[in-house]
Amino acid sequence: MSSAFISRRAALALAATTALLAAGPAGAQGAWPNKPVRIVVPFAAGGTTDILARAMAPELSKAFGQQFIVDNRAGAGGNVGAEIVAKAPNDGYTLLMGTVGTHGINRALYPKLPYDPIKDFAPITLVAAVPNVMEMNADKAKALNINNVADFIKYAKANPGKLNMASSGSGTSIHLAGELFKTMTGSFMTHIPYRGSGPALLDLVGGNSDVMFDNLPSSMQQIKGGKLKALAVTSSQRSPALPDVPTVEEAGGPSLKGYEASSWFGLLAPAGTSPEIVNRIQQEVAKSLGTPAIKEKLEAQGAIPSGNTPAAFAKLIDSEHTKWAKVVKASGAKVD
Repeated sequence: MSSAFISRRAALALAATTALLAAGPAGAQGAWPNKPVRIVVPFAAGGTTDILARAMAPELSKAFGQQFIVDNRAGAGGNVGAEIVAKAPNDGYTLLMGTVGTHGINRALYPKLPYDPIKDFAPITLVAAVPNVMEMNADKAKALNINNVADFIKYAKANPGKLNMASSGSGTSIHLAGELFKTMTGSFMTHIPYRGSGPALLDLVGGNSDVMFDNLPSSMQQIKGGKLKALAVTSSQRSPALPDVPTVEEAGGPSLKGYEASSWFGLLAPAGTSPEIVNRIQQEVAKSLGTPAIKEKLEAQGAIPSGNTPAAFAKLIDSEHTKWAKVVKASGAKVD
């Protein structure tokens, strides 16, 4: 065997060994992630979408050894942030904390949606589902002698337009929960849309608006602190986080039979993102949501953790389109 042949074979072996060592454990799983990952929240800071994203970000940062950074991009009922992710490279470095609004309601509400909630995204996992809570500024409720949903309906009907209804934006689940209530009860409230739940809550607590159908996690602290009065939860069953607060259906009588308007939040990536990346994120989210610390934290806020598979999340999104299209049509809700 010639020395030239031996030298060449040795060089090849050395190159292969060097590549293997450089890859290490991460190489066995693929190069992703080798830089920070952005989680776009399509609403302002302080709302439930933001709360859940910020609960997940440090867990994913620890799991993958790279920073997961929350980026709030509010506007147009979540459409601004969703469009950013829909048009981002499908390399796993831009994710969306999507909602029932961006992926269940908006296609029926907006005549020209700047993204396709089905074709433009790869569902990763449902992070959590939450009920909305029908709540009033506590001082305003006391001044108007409104102690429950029945009192509210009576006052709203007798004083059409005198109550202002805050929401996280036109067409969001918070807005439509209120619109559905108005339709079913024949009451009228003036809608005031904000750029997210956080700013809307500030005005509700400050007395600049009267009522809101907010996601429970973002309102829990103010309810517990007595700043807001919870009249009812919008889910079909009572929330374990507020066991003494009735459902809207329970408290509202025959006109609200069948009322239900819960919200959900989940991670999505641009369409075409590697299934390996999608599955790795889903597995780590599910693992984090299963830990006592995270699970108890979310449940204390009224959220129900999930972490389901990409296929199960995709099925939920598809079914939500059908459900909310009917609600939008029945309520007559329009984008301001």
